[in-house]
This record gives sequence, C-alpha cells and structure tokens, in this order.
Amino acid sequence: MFRMSVLIVGLGILAIGCSDSPSSPSSPSSPSSPSSPSSPSTSGTNTTTTFTVPLSPANEVPAITNADASGSGTAIIVLTATKDSGGTVTSATANIQITVSGFPAGTTFTDAHIHNGAAGSNAGIFVSATLAAGDLTLTNGSGSVTKNGISVPADRAAAILANPAGHYFNVHTGLNPAGAIRGQLAGGGASLDPGVSVPY
Repeated sequence: MFRMSVLIVGLGILAIGCSDSPSSPSSPSSPSSPSSPSSPSTSGTNTTTTFTVPLSPANEVPAITNADASGSGTAIIVLTATKDSGGTVTSATANIQITVSGFPAGTTFTDAHIHNGAAGSNAGIFVSATLAAGDLTLTNGSGSVTKNGISVPADRAAAILANPAGHYFNVHTGLNPAGAIRGQLAGGGASLDPGVSVPY
C-alpha cells in the first residue's frame, strides 16, 4: 500500500513537472519576422520610344530647290526616358541613326538636330544629334551614321514625348547650312513605337 502511494505521488509530480516545463516552442500566432512586401514597390520606370522619321527637302522652310533637292533620308530616334513614381521624366538618352540617299556625290553633312517647331515653322535647336562635319560624307550620294548615348535634358525629353508632332528632325549640309532634309517626329509619314514601361 505504501508503495502504491509513493507511485501515485511520483506520477503526480512527474505530470506537474511536464506541464510546467517549457513546452516545445509553439509557433507564435504570426511570426514577427520583417514583413515581406507582397509586391515590391517600384521607384519608377524606364521607357524606350522609337520615332521613325522620313526626311525630305520639301519639308524644309522654305523648301530646298538647289542640288540637295534630290536627296531624302530617314532618321530613327530611340529615346529612353527614366521616370519617377509620379511619371515625371528624370533623365533621358537618345540613339539616332541617320540614313540618306539621292544627294550629289561628295555631299558633306555638317549637323543634325531635333528642333521644337511644328510643321511649316522653324525653331531653334532642341537636342543635338552630335553630328560633326566629316561624320557623314557621301562619296556616292548615299550613306548612314549612328550616334549613341546622346544625353537629352529631362524637360526636353518630356516635351518631345508629350508632343512629338511639335518637334522636327533635320540634317544640315554644306550647301544648306540651315537644313537640307526634314521631318516631324509625328505626322507626315512618321511612325512612333511607344515601347513598354519597365519598372526599376
């Protein structure tokens, strides 16, 4: 009988000891690990817009009627703009490819620019294509040149994207230093690929 009492008391102590011992760590109802955002918040986007612009001497103001009148060309302007989360352009670069044909042999191109002017009007230089005399000289009347990584001021990139038809591209020659061939960035046969915004 004494043994039975000792056994019962021993079992009772063991049961109490087990219930008071730290139970296997029960997982907290919701772990206090840093909350991982379900979708990372982006600080902005990069968008690449491509303008394909036919260039003609008839589009110059006034229209070209001298030896360069037989020429034509195409400018492909690839404008990459970085925008903040509010959609404001914060920086931009451009790659520009100029292809020309039909010019007199030996024609030298001296400059090329984007100007902020509508069709039928002239305006000052808005963005330089950084073309220098000698970069594009035509031995047989045709040729092309590409300029990459051109820095474009953010406000000017925003203006071009907002109103491409209000901007034109033209190429200057030694014979026509004010411009030999020209085209609007939108309208007049130009095409525009707005690209896709890529979060960064």
